[in-house]
Amino acid sequence: MTTGYNKSAPQALSEETQKAVESFNTLDTDAKLAWLYFVYEKMGDSITPAAPSAAEPELAPTLLGDYYKLSDEQQLKIMREVVNGENTEHSRAYGALKENNQLFIWYAWAEAMGDDVVDMPDDYNASDAINNLLSQIEKMDFEEQMSVLRTVVGQMGYSDVKPIETQAETGKTSSL
Repeated sequence: MTTGYNKSAPQALSEETQKAVESFNTLDTDAKLAWLYFVYEKMGDSITPAAPSAAEPELAPTLLGDYYKLSDEQQLKIMREVVNGENTEHSRAYGALKENNQLFIWYAWAEAMGDDVVDMPDDYNASDAINNLLSQIEKMDFEEQMSVLRTVVGQMGYSDVKPIETQAETGKTSSL
């Protein structure tokens, strides 16, 4: 077992869910966006009750209310910045949120796609990698699906907050 902080594979993930996260991480930016869109399209009914009930949407006006007023190009640019963890205003706002609120952002954006949020191109064809990853997550139970989603959305956005070092990393014991 390795020590250190690995944002892409938290200890709580099973081997199967870790593989799904690793597969997601190999996708390019637009493929990640497409995968999220398809996940919410296919599984939205099961994700829906989990995300909004645990979220605090008032914490992210930059990513919700104001975001909806932007052009399609600006919205897509912001989605890409968030997925890539770029140091921008919107990506920092996203990175400052807890995972349930990050899930809520993607849920809200997916719900508004084609109306207030830029939609998928009509002629978009998902790659084999996207379809394989969709098949993987569809075979998982709800808890595993949510674990994968929380992990992938938690990797996104920009934050300069660093995890607290563990005793194993520092070699020091905590003092009272």
